[in-house]
Amino acid sequence: MPDTAPAALHHLTIAEAARLIAARKLSPVELTRAFLTRIEAVDPQLNAYLLVTAEQALDQARQAESDIMAGDHRGPLHGIPYALKDIYCTAGIRTTGHSRSAQDFVPTEDADTVARLKAAGAVLLGKLATHEFAHGGPSFDLPWPPARNPWDRDRFTGGSSSGSGAAVAAGLAMGALGSDTGGSIRNPAALCGLVGLKPTYGLISRRGIWTNSFSFDHAGPMTWTVEDCALILRSLAGHDPLDPASAARPVPDYLAALTGDIRGLRIGLLRHQFEVEVPVPPVVREAMEAALDVLRGLGAEVEEVRIRPAQDYADVKIIGAESELYAVHEAGLRANPGVFGEDFLGRSLAAVLIRAEDYVNSQRERRTMVAEVKPLWARYDALITAGPGPAPLLDAWRTIQFWQKASLTTPFNVLGGPALAQCIGFSAEGLPLSMQVIGRPFADATVLRIADAYERATPWRGRRPALDEAASFSTALPPVPEPTPAAIPAAERDGIALVARRAGLTLDERQFELLCAAAPYVRAMAGRLRTPRGFAGDTSNVFRFTGYRGI
Repeated sequence: MPDTAPAALHHLTIAEAARLIAARKLSPVELTRAFLTRIEAVDPQLNAYLLVTAEQALDQARQAESDIMAGDHRGPLHGIPYALKDIYCTAGIRTTGHSRSAQDFVPTEDADTVARLKAAGAVLLGKLATHEFAHGGPSFDLPWPPARNPWDRDRFTGGSSSGSGAAVAAGLAMGALGSDTGGSIRNPAALCGLVGLKPTYGLISRRGIWTNSFSFDHAGPMTWTVEDCALILRSLAGHDPLDPASAARPVPDYLAALTGDIRGLRIGLLRHQFEVEVPVPPVVREAMEAALDVLRGLGAEVEEVRIRPAQDYADVKIIGAESELYAVHEAGLRANPGVFGEDFLGRSLAAVLIRAEDYVNSQRERRTMVAEVKPLWARYDALITAGPGPAPLLDAWRTIQFWQKASLTTPFNVLGGPALAQCIGFSAEGLPLSMQVIGRPFADATVLRIADAYERATPWRGRRPALDEAASFSTALPPVPEPTPAAIPAAERDGIALVARRAGLTLDERQFELLCAAAPYVRAMAGRLRTPRGFAGDTSNVFRFTGYRGI
């Protein structure tokens, strides 16, 4: 194939590159080389990659080119370079979860998602930074440094799909896969100016992906455009009988949904979330008002609606998800807590204070929340709210913030339907601002349709972060902040120590302070979930038989 060789191959969208490859005007090999060259030049400033699989990528690109030249063109992802958050298992390629405890782990099988992308002919460039086991904030005490934001390298990328956000924004991958348990696709998409989709729970298999929370994990794409997001989703969606949560439903043509026409669609605005419960800066509010004007100008009907307060959803998600995370990592935490980073410990250790009844209460309350929102889906095609941003400074993060603040993204993990983050402008400092589009379960196509129409009507996809490939940049990390001693009575500290010992945990003084700091928040969350319930008022939790005739 001839090489088009423009200076900005790394800024082509997937759709643009796919059309050139299909027309034999662009070589997958040259495209892959362009990205590998870009990674070598720019990634030392960003730390997006934990591992670059250059040799395998070029082999896959050569095979893709050979197949296409022989007439075996598999579709729009054939020959497209992409990267993976390093929680996706890759056969024969190290998969670490960005954790010291798994830094030498090499899987023998691919995740279902990886296998689907291989079958589509996509080219894997490497494995991307995350937060430890897809949990926590930026950590400065792990074997690899945290990823930096391409729009300002002193700022946070968002988490936990931090490397995925940085890589796509900086032109180090055409697309990436992330995961979203409480916002971990949408947060970095928002702070890095991308499109990030948390698909409907069960739409994409999670088999072969490091588990954060069985109940709340979603795998999904992160791309520069909505069209690219739809292209990847079309390849990933589908039933996996080996994932118990996988939905056996027909997969629609997500690309066909991108008509640009949203006339008559009814959209509910969750203004209370971003103005009262999780207040966003004035610049985000202004950008949201401008985005609403665009949607109305495109013919959508927008009116304000309300759902539960964001803190209610945070209570359910955190009590449930931290319990499940602890169950996954209990053996490692008991054997050697010091092998984990402090940010991970500052969240996960507190699960020893969550009682079985608290976990069950969270699951039961979640079912109530999902049922409460059903009437909204009879009236509205989608909901919208603000996303996070602008990006904070990287060294401003403190673990305790996880426990102190509700989130704009977490409610939609609890509700389980699709939620997409996209750019709606920039701050005066040039930092991306964002909006979320939320849909009813399995209405992913409608969410993409609305986001695509907005994207077409606005100029934001024409702006990329300015990165000088020749620039030198200090990646010195700040010291790990000391945990703030928890102001709790001595008797309560003794009780916490007893619970930790009974759980088989051997904690040093610093680790114990992390546990104590979280304790008041765990107690408050669990207490809010202890509402009176009748004996016969709730006939199930989350378990049900599937696959049986008549069920």
